[in-house]
Amino acid sequence: MLKEVCVENFTFVPVAIEKGGHRIELCDNLFVGGTTVSHGVAAKTITYCHSKNTKVMTMVRPRGGNFIYTKEEIEIMQNDITHFKQLGTDGVVIGCLNDSDWIDEEAMLKLLESAKGLDVTFHMAFDQIISEYQFDAINWLAKHQVNRILTHGGPSSKSIEENLSRLKEFVDYAADRIIILPGGGITDMNLNTIASMINISEVHGTKIVGELC
Repeated sequence: MLKEVCVENFTFVPVAIEKGGHRIELCDNLFVGGTTVSHGVAAKTITYCHSKNTKVMTMVRPRGGNFIYTKEEIEIMQNDITHFKQLGTDGVVIGCLNDSDWIDEEAMLKLLESAKGLDVTFHMAFDQIISEYQFDAINWLAKHQVNRILTHGGPSSKSIEENLSRLKEFVDYAADRIIILPGGGITDMNLNTIASMINISEVHGTKIVGELC
């Protein structure tokens, strides 16, 4: 079971790895769901993690709020992806929607072109897609070589346990085409129970290896 630890800054990275984190998702401003980190934080984290044989997924999101982005914001994200690629990140975490609560395909294709050669996670913007279209979204993302989808399996107002049946549907449907990465409420305390109920290979969380402070 691969444990991806979501960290808000470099301070928690050494502890996360020491406690058993296998991969780091690096972001800023977790209180709004995560945004892009600074050059300095990314550079230090990537260098440190690679010295510990640990991979880094870097969040690329220019602001909090919704996932509908302007042309300028898409350009910002393209530049950030290129920059993080130069720093040596193993992957990026991205996600764009349109005002119909569907994937902004044009924007995503631009970002995926910039991210060519990197691991790509489509983040929890997935949970904002209308539920009846989510299986089509899995198809689209798998077709375009996105590696995984980070999802809570339903509204953030519900606990991860309440969303397990939906998560299992995603996992079964995705099969071996794309990884479903459950997150949002999975901790070292409930991980084994959740893993026994759905067939998952990776998990994500801020407390997936326990408290970091």
